[in-house]
Amino acid sequence: MHAGLLTRLPEAEWQQRERQHRERVTRFSEPYLERRSRGAKHPVEDFLFTYYNQKPGQLLRWHPGAGVVLTGPAAAERAGWKYYTADDGVYADVARFADERRDALDFARLILGGTAARPAQFGCFGLHEWAMAYRSSVNGVRHEYLELRLGADGTDAVVDSSRIRCTHFDAFRFYTPEAVPLNEHAPTRESQRDLEQPGCLHANMDLYKWAYKLTPLLPSELVMDCFELSWRIRTMDMRASPYDLDAWGYTPIRIETPEGKAEYVRLQRGFAEESQALRATLLQHLERALDLT
Repeated sequence: MHAGLLTRLPEAEWQQRERQHRERVTRFSEPYLERRSRGAKHPVEDFLFTYYNQKPGQLLRWHPGAGVVLTGPAAAERAGWKYYTADDGVYADVARFADERRDALDFARLILGGTAARPAQFGCFGLHEWAMAYRSSVNGVRHEYLELRLGADGTDAVVDSSRIRCTHFDAFRFYTPEAVPLNEHAPTRESQRDLEQPGCLHANMDLYKWAYKLTPLLPSELVMDCFELSWRIRTMDMRASPYDLDAWGYTPIRIETPEGKAEYVRLQRGFAEESQALRATLLQHLERALDLT
């Protein structure tokens, strides 16, 4: 570790940041955990805790990021945390992380950098969710406790009359069998590195995934910036979906209409701009972390 690149935080300062982080997380995690305790589901607010692998307890742990040394007696317990080491304070062991997680690091850099460099596309109108519910009379629906806003036939009619052009593999892989050949692309895990683009809602939600996969090299404040952006994108994604969420307090974005398409693109452009800024920040933090190896 290059001593000149390290920042030392006194105990009172880093504990205050830790408390602020936990307060920020619990606003999202506590309602989820309460619902889970009674077997209830939420079609929007559960997603980041159920689709992604990061659990609430993991998200609650505050990390200062690479190059920051935590001082004081309270830091000692962190010496036993994964990818931490102690030497006149406790800090992230960047060299060990880079050695053991090299593939993850390289893939994250490849995806983040490649996505950032491509032009954003704004012509999908969120039809990936509709393709997941296509021919529901045969396949059922992914969210079995929700009703389709236009019914099964109406949902199929929207898909049949639209151009389906999803570029994101992790959305495409949930298409119904009948919807798969309707997509203009055939994304695969291998082609993900070539297809990801910053207009895609799911690629932008995945900023949270790349951020937590790089724990503890990134500061938790940045991870939560990605989480909160993903939360807002998920809300838009489901508002534009074929599901009726009026009872949950969400007004639909009626992408089957010209007005709905225009609203979708307006919001999509805003999220693309936010995501590109966060993507650049993630890459900057990652490169600074690797400078410490």
